[in-house]
Amino acid sequence: MQYTQLGNTGLTVSRLALGTMTFGYQTDESTAARILGKAADAGITFLDTADVYPLGGGLERVGRTEEIVGRWLHGQRDNFIVATKFVGAVGSRPWNQGASRKHIHEAVNASLTRLNTDYIDLYQLHSDDPATPLDETLYTLDTLIHSGKVRYIGVSNFLAYRLALALGRSDIHRYSRFVSVQPRYSLLFREIERELLPLAQEQGVGVIPYNPLAGGLLTGKHRYGAPTEGTRFTLGTAAERYQQRYWHERQFETVQTLASLSDSVGLSLTTAAVAWVLANPVVTSAIIGASNPAQLDATLAAINTPLPFELKQRFDELTQEYRKGDAAR
Repeated sequence: MQYTQLGNTGLTVSRLALGTMTFGYQTDESTAARILGKAADAGITFLDTADVYPLGGGLERVGRTEEIVGRWLHGQRDNFIVATKFVGAVGSRPWNQGASRKHIHEAVNASLTRLNTDYIDLYQLHSDDPATPLDETLYTLDTLIHSGKVRYIGVSNFLAYRLALALGRSDIHRYSRFVSVQPRYSLLFREIERELLPLAQEQGVGVIPYNPLAGGLLTGKHRYGAPTEGTRFTLGTAAERYQQRYWHERQFETVQTLASLSDSVGLSLTTAAVAWVLANPVVTSAIIGASNPAQLDATLAAINTPLPFELKQRFDELTQEYRKGDAAR
């Protein structure tokens, strides 16, 4: 495993992070424990979760993933960097979501309980909340850092201009800054290269991409037609979102071409796709996931598989359309 600093902080994280959004719905607890164990054995020290997980589980299941991670962490909490997220709805009342002062305090305390810990290493907004003034959110998060409940703060799914605005407001008020951004990024979704990644590089913000395999499409195992049963393209409340993002004929044609190129140099497309994300110098750590331990083999291999120059160049050329934002998604 390789390790690096998270943005401009002194925090060291593994260059692969384990995403846990399937735990408690698509993946049962015993399987989740085996996945966590295998990742830890491979040197992954960076775990990412969220209070609304498991993905697709609905309100009746929110928090289960954090509980599973918390039970697994018992007795070994200090061996891992734990990141979680808030903003999504965790209850039926209108204040059970968002980035207001009220919800932040309730959300962080609930996550601390479920994770069986007294501090969170990286606390992230799961998405933007335009209904709450940024200053209210930033001040409240700053108080969490000063209280010791949270070590660092970050964002996910933020537009570049909103992150820039937040960083500027933090500087003006001398609040703790967002140290990381967690965007969607893969060979099939490169729009963040235009504005978000240059901003992160200039401002020293760590980049922790999720979906490096485009929901599993870049494994090459899917075939165009009816979505594959038992995958995130069919399971639960998130299935429609994943189909809208990736289940299009053009994406399948691209995947087929990428797979042929990978095969020609003796690489699986899964390994090559994650290695391509890691090859971007702005990327700090790529979030990989699995619904069973065997799925980690190909993604873990990416850490020690530098892409041949010619292959990366061809990948860049073939997926240029997904950088411009004009592809179906």
